[in-house]
Amino acid sequence: MAMAAAAGEGVRGRGMTAEERKVIFASSLGTVFEWYDFYIYGTLGSFLAKYFFSNVPPNVAFIFTLLAFAAGFAVRPFGALIFGRLGDMIGRKYTFLITMTLMGIGTFFIGLLPGYASWGIAAPVVLILLRLIQGLALGGEYGGAATYVAEHAPPGKRGYYTSWIQTTATLGLFLALLLILGVRNAMGEGSFGDWGWRIPFLLSGVLLAVSVWIRLSLSESPVFQRMKEEGKTSKRPLSEAFAEWNNAKIALLALLGATAGEAVVWYGGQFYALFFLTQTLKVPGVTAQIMIVIALTLGTPGFILFGWLSDKIGRKPIILAGFLLAALTYFPIFKGITHFANPKLEAALASAPVTVIADPAECSFQFKATGTEKYTTSCDTAKAALVNLSVNYQSQDAPKGTPAKVKIGEQTLDVSAADFAKALPAAIKAHGYPASADPAEINQVATVILLWLLVIYVTLVYAPIAAWLVELFPSRIRYSGMSLPYHIGNGWFGGFLPATVFAIVAYTGNIYSGLWYPVVIALMSLVIGFLFLPETKDVDITST
Repeated sequence: MAMAAAAGEGVRGRGMTAEERKVIFASSLGTVFEWYDFYIYGTLGSFLAKYFFSNVPPNVAFIFTLLAFAAGFAVRPFGALIFGRLGDMIGRKYTFLITMTLMGIGTFFIGLLPGYASWGIAAPVVLILLRLIQGLALGGEYGGAATYVAEHAPPGKRGYYTSWIQTTATLGLFLALLLILGVRNAMGEGSFGDWGWRIPFLLSGVLLAVSVWIRLSLSESPVFQRMKEEGKTSKRPLSEAFAEWNNAKIALLALLGATAGEAVVWYGGQFYALFFLTQTLKVPGVTAQIMIVIALTLGTPGFILFGWLSDKIGRKPIILAGFLLAALTYFPIFKGITHFANPKLEAALASAPVTVIADPAECSFQFKATGTEKYTTSCDTAKAALVNLSVNYQSQDAPKGTPAKVKIGEQTLDVSAADFAKALPAAIKAHGYPASADPAEINQVATVILLWLLVIYVTLVYAPIAAWLVELFPSRIRYSGMSLPYHIGNGWFGGFLPATVFAIVAYTGNIYSGLWYPVVIALMSLVIGFLFLPETKDVDITST
């Protein structure tokens, strides 16, 4: 026992070997490219809508494009099941080679795909199929990369080693934004809109070739190789992981006590922050993207820092601290972003209250899970229009069957009037609500500091979670066991965050009320994680 402990301490104290650096670099690089592939679709959604759904009005086309984007999130858990099973049966290395190849091919062919004008209905159908392939591939990639790196890491360094994997989602978003901004500025808006938007997709072919070449030189995980040699690999990993209560309970607690909270903090601090800047505060898109890129650049080292720290003090306290900080400070941070990025909107929200007078029976909770749901009553029309204009409002009940009205100061608009769609923006503007943020009034330094703080929360909850999930499950079902709760948490709890936030804002009439969704989920994970999930930093992950 003493000799084993001394040997373990020796491993903990030594530096990283060349083979371990290669493992981390190759696994992380491939995963960066997979996230890059995944995000350029969302970032270039308006161009995809124009070329692949040109047979319908622009607003409907964009909804269909978002529906295809959401489909990629929805199928991620199924990818986790398919590839998690393969990873536990045939090996970590070969499985994430398959997932990476599928992702790269799917992205590359989106760049080549003819539009609706050339292929007709086949163009959007093939686009959605390629998007589904992307989602399935991403569902299998993360679990493989995290498991592979963790099983190569020496005891006492799994948090640090896997933290490099945790940088990949943010770096993939960073790479996508940076490349799109660079190509867009170099080509000009005209050429980029005509054909230049395809370049980021086509470059995926180069990234794929480099990643496959590097990963082919890797050896199989030593833990899996040992299990294979000893005949201890699982023949039915999905049944073992999810049909046996002892393992299924861990997966359920990992979902509710860890990945759900991590997902809403991750999406809230990066994706929703960008959405809030551009859609709610009406900050010009390029300006918002640049500020997000700067915040990501400043915050990304936090992944490595907190991954390293989790090896010292544990995974659990760092992740739970991130949940708590996000829950306590999201409201003041987002209100601060409004103050610094669009002060005129802040002033208008305080000085020009708006009231929607409507029959309560006509007012829906406008949750657009797929983007195609229809909410067409006069109450829903009024509230959705006000949300899109970033206007807070109060609700007042009207007699049953009465068409909705919008009262702005002393002015009242009838929602059923033919000119309502034009009259509402004009009335809102007349009462001090700006059509967009004034670039000259944006305090970019202060805004970036607040965005950076949101990224720090992301690094707190995300940096140690790969090591935590790996350590929760035995080796024989590790790939399957960790992948499903991770991708349900991130694909569903995180992926549906924008739709949920919009529905809450439309229902309550306050542009900040949607933040209750990430706050409540983070608090749920804080409580469940604290009470029911164990600390794992010192467990032996070689056990089967």
